Amino acid sequence: MLGSVPGPRPFGLAGLFRRRPPRDPWERVRRLPRLSAVRRSVAAASGPGIPDSHLYCLELLRKRDYESYLCSLLFPAECQRSASALRAFNVELAQVKDSVSEKTIGLMRMQFWRKAVEDMFCDNPPHQPVAMELWKAVKRHNLTKRWLLRIIDEREKNLDDKAYRSIRELETYAENTQSSLLYLTLEVLGVKDVHADHAASHIGKAQGIVTCLRATPYHSSRRQVFLPMDVCVQHGVSQEDFLRRNQDKNVRDVVYDIASQAHLHLKHARSFHSRVPAEAFPAFLQTVSLEDYLKKIQRVDFDIFHPSLQQKNTLLPLSLYIQSWRKRY
Repeated sequence: MLGSVPGPRPFGLAGLFRRRPPRDPWERVRRLPRLSAVRRSVAAASGPGIPDSHLYCLELLRKRDYESYLCSLLFPAECQRSASALRAFNVELAQVKDSVSEKTIGLMRMQFWRKAVEDMFCDNPPHQPVAMELWKAVKRHNLTKRWLLRIIDEREKNLDDKAYRSIRELETYAENTQSSLLYLTLEVLGVKDVHADHAASHIGKAQGIVTCLRATPYHSSRRQVFLPMDVCVQHGVSQEDFLRRNQDKNVRDVVYDIASQAHLHLKHARSFHSRVPAEAFPAFLQTVSLEDYLKKIQRVDFDIFHPSLQQKNTLLPLSLYIQSWRKRY
């Protein structure tokens, strides 16, 4: 755990633009396929009146996980469909907790997906768009069932509205969900490499921690706090401080410690950069948005409720393209 320090608290985050970007990068970004173009090509391939599961996944990502939607457009063409299916599967599971009024209903939804995964590996997927696309990805890339089930199991455990007891517990949750999703994405890309797996583990943990931070204003509006209790206790902060949107220094220190842990995982992931195959880099494009959030929260002195943190980054498509072009993460 990184302790708080007085005065400015720089992460030492590396800049995104060390090398010169390609000439007129906006022109290249504008060439990314828009959803309308995808819709037309899908309709032409599917024929009139036939609902397309791939289009459903893209729409779901565009509405619920825009960052993953943008990242999926930068995957190799032969992997885009499977990558979007995995991310749509993750969205389906992630939104269960907020879309049900009773835990029992959530458990039923999780059981549906658990059985769906089992049926996929018996070539009998349910007639649900995301399940159909995921089944195609399983067949095409021989995806590991264990990772899919581990995501479901961990999401199911998380249906309880309880704060994480420790930063380690949050990291375990992130490893079993976000990192598992990255392991599957590496399989889609055809990458089997221990260094890529290590990087995926750390990036997944960073993703889970940042997601927890980003969701705190939303959760507090529903009188819920999920930040690790051990860090809060260390700084003498209660859940009520977050519910009241307290901006005292000790509250910022809690956010600083948690954000620093995410930064540390990104740093560890990048330490493997020279040994990770270039084919794996599309799986790690999400580091762009992670780093963007960490920089923004640093600029507002770790005020987790600052309005600027809720604003969409309009330069994200450009940043993602540049990172993809540079073959870095």
